[in-house]
Amino acid sequence: MPAAPIVVLASGDGSLAEALIQVAKAGAPYSVAALVTDRDGVNALNRAARLLTPTVVVDFDAYANRADWESALAQTVASFRPWLVVSAGFMRILSPKFLAQFDVINSHPSLLPLFPGSNSVADALAAGVSETGCTVHKVDSGVDTGPVIVQRRVSILAGDDESSLHERIKEIERVLLPEVVVELAMAREELKS
Repeated sequence: MPAAPIVVLASGDGSLAEALIQVAKAGAPYSVAALVTDRDGVNALNRAARLLTPTVVVDFDAYANRADWESALAQTVASFRPWLVVSAGFMRILSPKFLAQFDVINSHPSLLPLFPGSNSVADALAAGVSETGCTVHKVDSGVDTGPVIVQRRVSILAGDDESSLHERIKEIERVLLPEVVVELAMAREELKS
């Protein structure tokens, strides 16, 4: 049976996207049909290209407004017929209209509901908590408010700064996010059989 296609959305370095692609190429029950970014020139595009994965840029700045951009994004994603869309460092909020069309999951670098948003690692350090972590969750129309699928804890060490802590969280995310996609793909196959 062919592996079920997913589309990965990314906005930056792409280490999470690369982890998803590598696991797929190692024989997972899903395949990465494409990596889609919202900006040109990001390293995620280079990582995907090295792994021979199709890439598409739907540049946010090339559209007159957010609605036009998101319409183009939805058309691009739909063209790959994914059963799942995975936000892997994608720094855009998706509208209810987009979310009605696709199942979307996201990896976030905190133990939600603590520290939602784009400054979660810095916020955890500023709060003085002893641990943070990462959360894979279903995306809804809020900011990191969707139902939690799984979480992993990461201790905050003495001397941690935002960079060192974020890298340790990413190490966990690069394992956890592909694991979740594998589990969802397997559950999907069981439902179909």
